[in-house]
Amino acid sequence: MKHLERGDEIFVFGSNANGFHNGGAALRALTNYGAIYGRAEGIQGCSYAIPTVGVTFAQLARAVGRFCDFVELNPQFTYKVTAIGCGSAGFSPYQIAPLFARVSDRFNVKLPMEFKAVLNAI
Repeated sequence: MKHLERGDEIFVFGSNANGFHNGGAALRALTNYGAIYGRAEGIQGCSYAIPTVGVTFAQLARAVGRFCDFVELNPQFTYKVTAIGCGSAGFSPYQIAPLFARVSDRFNVKLPMEFKAVLNAI
């Protein structure tokens, strides 16, 4: 397994509801960061899965909320968030970025540019 730049970094990616990490950032997480095939959500090796495909927007929002809870309980890690939900899940950064507002000002949460742009415009 490839490690992140530092041992305290977590790769945050979008998963499907079944945890089938077959493409995009999910496949990268499976191949390089310890994601577990068949596990749709939560900490997995040096990664954290958030289900985005095969779930409703409300379910996705609750999963992001659980991620934010995890961040608040585990400030020792740096979280590198991919543009979850904005690929095969079909959502836009305008829909997803506000879900991360609760943790967007934390120094240890690295959001993608497209999420930052949305949050800065709010």
